[in-house]
Amino acid sequence: MIEQVTKYRRDLHRIPELELELPLTCKYITRELKKLDCTLEHPIEYAVTAFFDAGKEKTIVFRSDMDALPVTEATSCEFRSRHIGCMHACGHDGHMAMLLGFAQCLNTFYKELDHNVLLIFQPGEESPGGAHLICRTGIMEKYNAVCVFGTHLWPMIPEGVVATRKNEMMARSSEVNVKIEGKSSHIAKYKEGVDAMEVAARYLLKCYEIEKMYHPDVYRLLRFGKCECGTVRNVVASQARLEGTLRAFQDEIYWDLRKNMHHIASYLERKYEARIELEFSLGYPAVMNDPQLTNQVLAIDPDIMVLPEPEMISEDFAFYQQEVPGVFFFLGTGTGIPLHNAHFDFDEHILLKGIELYTKIVKNLKI
Repeated sequence: MIEQVTKYRRDLHRIPELELELPLTCKYITRELKKLDCTLEHPIEYAVTAFFDAGKEKTIVFRSDMDALPVTEATSCEFRSRHIGCMHACGHDGHMAMLLGFAQCLNTFYKELDHNVLLIFQPGEESPGGAHLICRTGIMEKYNAVCVFGTHLWPMIPEGVVATRKNEMMARSSEVNVKIEGKSSHIAKYKEGVDAMEVAARYLLKCYEIEKMYHPDVYRLLRFGKCECGTVRNVVASQARLEGTLRAFQDEIYWDLRKNMHHIASYLERKYEARIELEFSLGYPAVMNDPQLTNQVLAIDPDIMVLPEPEMISEDFAFYQQEVPGVFFFLGTGTGIPLHNAHFDFDEHILLKGIELYTKIVKNLKI
């Protein structure tokens, strides 16, 4: 199995493709799955699903993402990317290899299960959110899916360790742009102008104050990482722009933060006679692990690490969890090399841990 899974991973690592346009990746996965006793479909272009029909009423779903990143690889491995400027720098090659390896195992015993199994290979996780597009096809209803599982390689936990937690797992993310229009004047007569730089600074600090007012047990994030304003040192800035991110898990917290951001903008507009425009991206929903399903998985495999806190980055696996209960896992690479890094790499042996986890789940889960 390790030889086969390693081959899968390295073959796929050589042919990274971006977003929803994955013809080579789709062709490779389709070719390998055609060797097995399953029904293949393409619910959206370049996605692949494999249905293992045990003749039962209910279906368990396992998902892997497929897309790579616009990153120029800096590793020296012999199976490095053949596509300059494109790399599997987030472990999706490992996710696909793991699910293909699981399919090989599943092929030997799926008829003995008391449920069917659907494997989803999904494009566009990084952008624009392929999970949402697949869910819109109705495939979860078609196969009477009752729960869904997914895994992401994770550099900051020990090699081969599987980790998860109940409820909050990964955040809802929304990009925030704030445009401030003031009035230019010579700095010696700054009272004749409206200082967009000052308004931007006050807006940022007010937002941070509001965010800190929530209880420490409420996981959320509102921070700005970029500020642009002004042209020269002796002229009051007529425009300013802040760029940041808003992240939360519960919808009520997310929308309450957005409401407060608008209230702050209205207050500063009145006080300083400036104009403030807010722009929010939709982003992905929060990954929220179903507590009952998570408890059952933890009982099936007591070696799973329970994370003390969620991660504040996002994942489009959340769209599947809006359809059915689901659990998302991290699988440790132990390297410490961050995701989206040009040096990202891992030992393929850890993928066997993921296959072992999925096999335990599919054989022991009560639905």
